[in-house]
Amino acid sequence: MRNSLVWLKQSSAAVAAGGVLMAALTGCTVGPKYKRPAYATPPALRGADDAATISDAQNSLGDQQWSQVFQEPELQELIRKALANNYDIRIAAQRILEQQAQVKITRSQQFPTVSVGGSGVGVDAPALNGNGSNSGSNSSGISSPLAEGDFSLSAAWNPDFWGLYRRQTEAARAQLLAQTWAQRAVRLTLIQQVVTTYLQLRALDRQLEITKQTIKVREDSVHLTETLERGGSVPLSDLRQAEQLLYTATSQLPQLEQQIQQQENALNLLLGSNPGPIAHTDPKALTPPPQNLPTGIPSQLLERRPDIQQAEAQLRAANANIGVARAQFFPQLSLSASAGIGGNDFPTIFGANSQTIYGIGQLTQPIFAGGKLRGQLQQATATEVELAITYQKTIAGAFRDVSNALIALNKQRAYREQQEKLVDAAQDATRLARVRYEGGATAYLEVLTTDSNLFAAQLNLVTAQQGEAQTLVQLYSALGGGWQ
Repeated sequence: MRNSLVWLKQSSAAVAAGGVLMAALTGCTVGPKYKRPAYATPPALRGADDAATISDAQNSLGDQQWSQVFQEPELQELIRKALANNYDIRIAAQRILEQQAQVKITRSQQFPTVSVGGSGVGVDAPALNGNGSNSGSNSSGISSPLAEGDFSLSAAWNPDFWGLYRRQTEAARAQLLAQTWAQRAVRLTLIQQVVTTYLQLRALDRQLEITKQTIKVREDSVHLTETLERGGSVPLSDLRQAEQLLYTATSQLPQLEQQIQQQENALNLLLGSNPGPIAHTDPKALTPPPQNLPTGIPSQLLERRPDIQQAEAQLRAANANIGVARAQFFPQLSLSASAGIGGNDFPTIFGANSQTIYGIGQLTQPIFAGGKLRGQLQQATATEVELAITYQKTIAGAFRDVSNALIALNKQRAYREQQEKLVDAAQDATRLARVRYEGGATAYLEVLTTDSNLFAAQLNLVTAQQGEAQTLVQLYSALGGGWQ
């Protein structure tokens, strides 16, 4: 037994020493080094010269926490629930775990594999007498036990002379980084979707409230016109026109209620919940975005936008895969060693003479593969070029998103201001038309026209307020905010 322990220590030391020696010999890594593709970053973005925003290299809306940007308590609670329970967020988290496991699997190829084995057999055999016949027992009347067994230790290693396994590990780690940025992109998109859906729901609530107020006014008008028609003061056509106005408003109720319930269902899906009602605050006008929003400088987008970082990580993986393809052209060495002890009875199993040690080395050099290796290299190179173009396209798309958000912030504010003026004018026109009608100076058609215009203008104003409010989350997402 003592000899066997010495043998195990010597074998382990030999494996470790061999590993250190071969590690020193595996410093070469073929394939190109990664270099970030050049991109001409614009000095300023279209729409950034508006008074609503300021360019500040030290400050950007995209660097702020989402809770600083969206400060309504009800909205903050919805965002928290979504980040905790959303299905896409949970799926993205599992994909990261999957890729982490893949990195471990790929990296394991760089190390030796060591395994142990052993077996033993015991037989209770009868003893033999002096003349060789089977007496069934020995002199003491006890059968003689026979035993045989063996114990082995084996190791195998493929030295990574050309960096094949290191490049594969590099690619796997780059894919892990890509999955990490993908999850952050999902988080950013989720916040944008929750805020947008919430604003749409708030706008529908406001439109429903306006519709109910309009219905109340028009019901009063129908009652008044009906009284006047009975007294012969107005023709029946005026009553029918008043009813037409009323039914135009009441017909909006089912549509608005349908849209509200569908938006609630959409919001519940983002929250990871089943369809159901959402608690609503009192319907009121949406708050416009603040003035002087800091946008930072264009070059900051390259480091902040998750989709850009994801695209670059995928490009890094493609660059590493070129090294994998190149390494396939070079010789591959496989080393294996095995040592064992054994005997036909237990006293001899662990004896010094029962030890066996041997090693095998195999060198393989590709000579002809029908163009497979060159095809793999061409494919890996083309993939890298493709992803480099994709990376540049992603950057261009990011600049477009920010520019569109800046333009929308400016134009939606102007649109909302004009809609407010339109509502004011429509209210005056409706009031004057009713005064003229009650004084007999005009037909009811003028009241019908001005009242219809007012109702449409009020609904459009809510839509304009919603559009302006959404420009804040649009700009925030375009600047890469929300994943921090």
